[in-house]
Amino acid sequence: MPSRSLSTRVATLGALAAAVLLALPSGATQAIEPVATEPAVTRSANAAPLSEVAKRRADNFTLVGRNRLFGRGMNAAPAIYRDYLYVGNRTDGSPRHSHPGVLVVDIANPKQPRVVGKIGAPNEGNVGETSRELRVWPQQKMLIVMNFTCSSFIHDCADVPVTPTFKFYDLSGKFAARPRLLTTYVPPAKPHEMFLWVDPNRSDRALLYYSTPTSEVTGANLVVADISKARDGEVTEVASFNPNHRYPASVRKVRTVALHAMATNPKGNRLYLSYLGGGFLIADTSDLSRNRKHPRVRLITPVKNRVRYTNPGAHTAVKVPGRPLAILTEEVYGDLLDFRDPESGFVDEEGCPWGWTKIANISDPRHPRVVGQYRTRQNHPSYCSTPAGQNPRNTKFTSYAAHNATVLPNLAFTTWHSSGLQAFSIKNPAQPQQTGVFSPRPLRSVTTEDPALSKGRNKVVMWSYPIIRDGLIYVTDVRNGLYILRYDGPGAAKVDNIGFYEGNSNLGAAMRLGN
Repeated sequence: MPSRSLSTRVATLGALAAAVLLALPSGATQAIEPVATEPAVTRSANAAPLSEVAKRRADNFTLVGRNRLFGRGMNAAPAIYRDYLYVGNRTDGSPRHSHPGVLVVDIANPKQPRVVGKIGAPNEGNVGETSRELRVWPQQKMLIVMNFTCSSFIHDCADVPVTPTFKFYDLSGKFAARPRLLTTYVPPAKPHEMFLWVDPNRSDRALLYYSTPTSEVTGANLVVADISKARDGEVTEVASFNPNHRYPASVRKVRTVALHAMATNPKGNRLYLSYLGGGFLIADTSDLSRNRKHPRVRLITPVKNRVRYTNPGAHTAVKVPGRPLAILTEEVYGDLLDFRDPESGFVDEEGCPWGWTKIANISDPRHPRVVGQYRTRQNHPSYCSTPAGQNPRNTKFTSYAAHNATVLPNLAFTTWHSSGLQAFSIKNPAQPQQTGVFSPRPLRSVTTEDPALSKGRNKVVMWSYPIIRDGLIYVTDVRNGLYILRYDGPGAAKVDNIGFYEGNSNLGAAMRLGN
């Protein structure tokens, strides 16, 4: 029985232990499931030769401000409350890492963002623990930080067990600069990603959707918690979901079938599931949006009709506001994480050509279908036969893969690891076109290189969901810090008019832009 499929590809990403292999049915066949033929792709020209990877590139982006975040490296998700931005950490509080925990950045002057504080031990930045995901519930003046055990292999964390937690911090008044711990919630299983949904009709009611990835047919892949009373110390789990039993055993044998991430539409009655090797599906969450008693999550997309992926699979799915479309990403690491098991037939092929963005038509949620794709040059198989595409310094510890997206009706902003921040038009979803790219000049050195993403030749690792605030785009690079950008390309006026918007919540302009 193999020992590295989910436990290396996903657990070392900070999400899982060794789940998929424990769930492999003994009688399953070893045939690899076919993936449907998909539309032609649109390529961009953003790929630079290796000699140029240290240069900054800004096409239709203006750099407004930046902060190197002490050059600590291993930066994670940001969240914004008024004039403050909070940045988590992908690694832990081991002595070899500098400034672990959550940094507090004053962004009142976007041209000169300043680190003014930190949430450190014992609340954050502990040994063996990553503060990976952050959200702010502005109506409640509250910061939410997800903490869990991180990987010694690809996050350079101490190999010690840690109890996963969600910590809720007070941001009212002076506590915006010095967040005060309010409540600690311990989830029933190790989380990986979260989505914050605030009821559009009741600003005092919010649900936290979070994934607890497993390839088992029992237990939860999704947990939904009501955090409306978190300020009073009360967090209530109201629903859970696991459709793994719907997948044939033969698929579960050769695919990583587990929930990586999820996102709702603004109204909250639909849930978009990024199910790794299990593909992309849609669920009905109207029980939850309507605050019904004993709510259930109901799968709408039959497993046989899902958008199909090989491993590693669907990473993130974001609904395009006001249109029957979804943007799907596939995060693929470098060859460091390649894995094959001849006995089971399980294959996880990382490296070139990495992962890119697919655009799915979801007008029929029972049968979503890919209608377009957007790739960078490095995402084309032809790149893999070039000297750069065959150079281990560029392929083993580097990823040119799409990661997280924030999407407007006709325009998408997607962090693309070593391909920087990509902007592309989706006005015609069958033919998406690049409208901008930003790739920073890397810092000369950082305290901690990402063991899997920045130890190669390219030192850019654009990673977070872009956050739009007052017309500016805030984004973190794992290695190089915080960047504040102005988008100057086609559709810029739509961005300029946004007060707040992000891809991993339904806050701010989400309802105005369309369900």
